Amino acid sequence: MTLTDLRYLVALAQERHFGRAAERCHVSQPTLSVAIKKLEQHLGVLLCERNPNEVKLTEIGRLVAEQAERVLREAQRVEEIAQAGKDPLVGPLRLGVIFTIGPYLLPRLIPLVHELAPKMPLIIHEDYTSKLAEQLKHGEIDVAILALPFSEPGLVTQPVYDEPFRVLMPAEHPWTQLDRIPAAKLAEENVLLLGAGNCFRDQVLEVCPQCVSNSPLQEALAGSSLETIRYMVASGLGVTVLPSSAADDASRMNPLLAVRPFVAPEPYRRVVLVWRVTYPRHGAIDVLRRAIFAADLPGVRPVGPAPRPLPAQQHGPRPTEVAP
Repeated sequence: MTLTDLRYLVALAQERHFGRAAERCHVSQPTLSVAIKKLEQHLGVLLCERNPNEVKLTEIGRLVAEQAERVLREAQRVEEIAQAGKDPLVGPLRLGVIFTIGPYLLPRLIPLVHELAPKMPLIIHEDYTSKLAEQLKHGEIDVAILALPFSEPGLVTQPVYDEPFRVLMPAEHPWTQLDRIPAAKLAEENVLLLGAGNCFRDQVLEVCPQCVSNSPLQEALAGSSLETIRYMVASGLGVTVLPSSAADDASRMNPLLAVRPFVAPEPYRRVVLVWRVTYPRHGAIDVLRRAIFAADLPGVRPVGPAPRPLPAQQHGPRPTEVAP
């Protein structure tokens, strides 16, 4: 029995399908299937019931998979402790980031991180908050950049900045005559939203609950990005709400667009860093936080005192652990 065998079992328990589990583990389906069979023979128990469309773990299989997940976490902890003992700024940092932050922060962030820690390349995972939270807990990523609300046992949350929302509209829209837009006016327009399950969509609906729509157009936007919605606004299909990092440069980049802030108090989101309580590379997290502050995203307001500039190769102090 090896750690690889346990990794295959955990993937199978989570995916409940041999093909998807094999894809997740980057092996062929027969390889994973044979490994699970050998593990069953070694333990002398049946771990799963095999059906054509779904795999169901037996009761003992579920218990073994849960223990296997704990073993894998502890094994990874050994590697992390060893790495931190060498140099926390040497070796890849696996960074998760949600879709509505990545395209706007990463182009600014990566050069800054490279300047501060040239031996710490970033492995980027873009996904939804729920998926990134699972990847954090399973040790598949080291740290994530998310937006509140967020709270998970075993994960540390540290606020980084507040980002106000903006109204994006066609350049010839009547609202361009206004300096600021009352949130209530959104109910008068066709507001283009991200698909269900996206946390930014939920935040916009908190600002204007009446903006939800069941139109065929909104259904077509289910798999879209903020960039796609921005193009649709430019074409005249409606208005939208964007975070300032995605909106403040829009009119300069595209003359068909106009941007306006909201009437005070402006709605905003709080962006945070999240990592496992046991993660030992605190210097790496400090470098990431310093780089985020230095990225100077349009419109954002840093939370807490700005960190001191960090010379390349210098170890930062342990980051302050702040609950949301």
